[in-house]
Amino acid sequence: MKPMVEITNVNKYYGDNHVVKDVSFSIFDGEFLTMLGPSGCGKTTTLRMIAGFEEPTNGSILVGGENVSDKEPFERDVNTVFQSYALFPHKTIYDNIAFGLKMKKVKKEEIKERVTEMLSLVQLEGFEKRMPSQLSGGQKQRVAIARALINRPKVLLLDEPLGALDLKLRKQMQIELKRLQKKLGITFVYVTHDQEEALTMSDRIAVMNGGILEQLGTPDEIYEKPKSKFVADFIGESNVFEARVEEVQKGALSLRTETGTVTAKNDACVQNEIVYISVRPEKLQFSEKEVEGFHLTGVVKEHIYVGSFIRSIVVLQNGFEVKLNRLAGSDLPPVASVTNLYWEKEHAVVMHSRQHQIFSLIDNVDLGEHYETETAL
Repeated sequence: MKPMVEITNVNKYYGDNHVVKDVSFSIFDGEFLTMLGPSGCGKTTTLRMIAGFEEPTNGSILVGGENVSDKEPFERDVNTVFQSYALFPHKTIYDNIAFGLKMKKVKKEEIKERVTEMLSLVQLEGFEKRMPSQLSGGQKQRVAIARALINRPKVLLLDEPLGALDLKLRKQMQIELKRLQKKLGITFVYVTHDQEEALTMSDRIAVMNGGILEQLGTPDEIYEKPKSKFVADFIGESNVFEARVEEVQKGALSLRTETGTVTAKNDACVQNEIVYISVRPEKLQFSEKEVEGFHLTGVVKEHIYVGSFIRSIVVLQNGFEVKLNRLAGSDLPPVASVTNLYWEKEHAVVMHSRQHQIFSLIDNVDLGEHYETETAL
């Protein structure tokens, strides 16, 4: 696939504040890519650098193979849709959508043809004479999208565009936006902090944290195979255990947690390495007896009815609360009973921890002759 946007070694500083840290990734032509992360992670700043509203401190940004780092926003073949809609309150819907074309001195006949096309595309035929104050939130957002698309940009940037809508309307607009993107084949770059929204809409997700790109992958890769503790915690729900690799066997690991031993699929780990183990609530299992490779017991604290499934909370010896999800109607151990927990080894994701990397670096430091002399004294 051909890259439409290429971000290479981009950094952004605001004074001493390092907001985006050496970020590199490509966005493909016709792709719906979402930048996902908590507030202050650098996702909106990265989007604004693509749009031209912010300049990178260093690094390069290419759109359609052209370096746009030094170009003004209006010189880039991109358009941006904001959460605030930014519609002109004194102009009709027709004039709001047509604004960009009028600024470019496009002929009236072509403007009318393209506005009509956009109104049909966003399902607002017959609304052209209305004012923004006469529209609902979802309709205003569609007008903002139509106004951005009418210029036929190579890339449409969307900065949390559904954040101001209520939950039901937001879910409806997610489906409409995805339908629109597939129909047009335009590259969409979407910013959100909503994990479900990202999983629902995206071809790929770039998860950001503290200015760092933690992981880039498809929704199922991000959910099923998180590459860091942050991604495992942030995307959906997960039980994350810290452990030490006790034994490396063929195709499997024996791991020791604070509360017992467990097993997982071998993922290029070494003996005594400190790792994190991520297990989704739906992958954890109850057992009356200990399962081979597992010594993990706890007390059932409660069962919570959540519609189509039951969420069970089991408290381990160190007070850590483990979550298990079961379909409503499943057999469950009674509250206050002791139960054994286990999982199929391929259902656990083992992640190398930065803590282990730091310990390894310290171990490898050559402190030199001076230190040896001082310690001898």
